[in-house]
Amino acid sequence: MLSTLQKFGLRHHDLPTMLWNAEVLLRIMALDVNSRDNKRIPILLYLTSAIVLVLYFYTYHISTYWYIFWRGGGDMLFVILLVSLTISSSIGVVKLLYMYFNGPKLKKLVSEYLDCDAALAPSSRMSRNVLATLKTVKKRAIIFWLIIIGNGVVYVGVPLLKPGRHLTEDEQILLGLEPMYESPNFELANIAFFAGVFLTVYAPANITGFIIIIVGYSEAQMLALSQELLHLLDDAQTHYKEVQPGSIDGPSCSNSVSRQVNAVKKKKERIINNYVTERLVSIMKSHATNINLINQVETIFKSAIAIEFALLSCGLIAELLGGLENTYMEVPFALVQVSMDCITGQRLMDASKAFEDAVYACKWEHFDVKNRKLVLLMLRNSQKTLHLSARGLASLSYTSLMSVIKSIYSAYTALRSTMNK
Repeated sequence: MLSTLQKFGLRHHDLPTMLWNAEVLLRIMALDVNSRDNKRIPILLYLTSAIVLVLYFYTYHISTYWYIFWRGGGDMLFVILLVSLTISSSIGVVKLLYMYFNGPKLKKLVSEYLDCDAALAPSSRMSRNVLATLKTVKKRAIIFWLIIIGNGVVYVGVPLLKPGRHLTEDEQILLGLEPMYESPNFELANIAFFAGVFLTVYAPANITGFIIIIVGYSEAQMLALSQELLHLLDDAQTHYKEVQPGSIDGPSCSNSVSRQVNAVKKKKERIINNYVTERLVSIMKSHATNINLINQVETIFKSAIAIEFALLSCGLIAELLGGLENTYMEVPFALVQVSMDCITGQRLMDASKAFEDAVYACKWEHFDVKNRKLVLLMLRNSQKTLHLSARGLASLSYTSLMSVIKSIYSAYTALRSTMNK
């Protein structure tokens, strides 16, 4: 048991283990992303996931719409608070539904990532560099997971520590459970709230963690390929020293020696350039593989990310309008999610730019014409920076994060001034 738990720590940061970590956590929500694992998801998990989904929709959607459009009775500030809860809680559920609908594509994507990792030579410099970056990627995923899950634990834990009977939101009323603070309504309401909060935090924590891992692996590959390019000429010369023939023996005639020296020089150039060609072709294939993998990630998640950004923007605006003193638990929850998506996208773009710079700095001027043409082709391909986008509307980056925050603040100030009139 202890050895199994240790695999979730930083000491085990290879891709198969990290994907296994994500798979175990996602299976709790009846999500299977590994086609190579013959273990079937137990029926009990399907049943509990369905119950949690129903309770979530009942708590944060049906009851909210019923209260706002039918029952009424609350002031505008409380209505805004309910709207912010509904919007913010939908972020992870949207991604969860997208993963349910794209199950076969996800399994194919995971399988191709594992194939890409299996192609690395064990103990090679490329493999070591990939692992070094993956440790940072796993640390990023763990920190995000702890923040999101911790947010949910605090949200449901604070009311339990207060004296008397309290709910996550004391004024919130669920359909059919009035009066809320009498038994068994109070106990049933707590079960519904706990289930809703569980899904609200558990889904984005693990789904975004999964995205961090797979995109982070492509980031690691791009950075490792950059190092391979920067060391390419040195590796070629080392390779020549390992295969070069012994010293030249023969007549002392200067012409003969000159011819032999020229022959050795040409042979050296041929061996070096043949090695360079082989390595360039291998690097180009790896680069193309990662482009294909990121395109698949984009295809699966671009709509979910676009919806997530829209929900986050609306949710944060509602939370700010509701007052930070009332929504201090919700604002970090939303901000951390949009920030982590943008950080993941920015890291991928940075790694792609590092690869482009490495192509130009690989000492291509020492290569023959054939290899220079390969470098030129690689340079053209590398100038199409790898990125994640919200359905093509905006790339996930620090710039997008600042734009989103600026837009949210502008909308908030405009609405606040309107409300104050």
